[in-house]
Amino acid sequence: MKINAGEIRVGMLLEYKNDLWQVLKTQHVKPGKGGAFAQVEMKSLEKNTKLNERFRSSETVEKASLEETSFNYLYSDEIYYFFINPKTFEQIEIKKESVGNKGKFLTENLEVSVSFYNENPISIELPNQVQCRIEKTDVALKGQTVSSSYKPATLDNGLNIQVPPFIEAGEDIIVDTRSFEYVKKI
Repeated sequence: MKINAGEIRVGMLLEYKNDLWQVLKTQHVKPGKGGAFAQVEMKSLEKNTKLNERFRSSETVEKASLEETSFNYLYSDEIYYFFINPKTFEQIEIKKESVGNKGKFLTENLEVSVSFYNENPISIELPNQVQCRIEKTDVALKGQTVSSSYKPATLDNGLNIQVPPFIEAGEDIIVDTRSFEYVKKI
């Protein structure tokens, strides 16, 4: 699907120069002289290289068409995460490096949305919020509300986030998987 350069957003997948690119940063510039353009930083999903490209606002680029299917997380090994389609029982694997830090939120039977490009799985989309347990956290000091009202905490999956001072070790909380931030206590 062709889109104008002005419609490029972070996270989009583009087909460009015979490769599949994920948009990391985009900046729309309107100089005093000349036409407007979009400065786009992209990462190749296959070669793992980066590219900075400048598109005039009148140019069009090819947005990759992806198929999304629901899968349940099964398990992982050193290289891959394994998923199963609950309807067809088809199993797929996705490289850990393409999932990134999102993989730490994966728990057994968690339903995720897997994006396919040319019948190859390339990325996953987690639910917006997941339940995690606090492994350890600092002790909140009384009267420390003048400065930051959050304290560091380590989750059971190894991620470090900021939590309010009333949260203690061993408690369950909800974490936003898009921003890696505390949402609420359970």
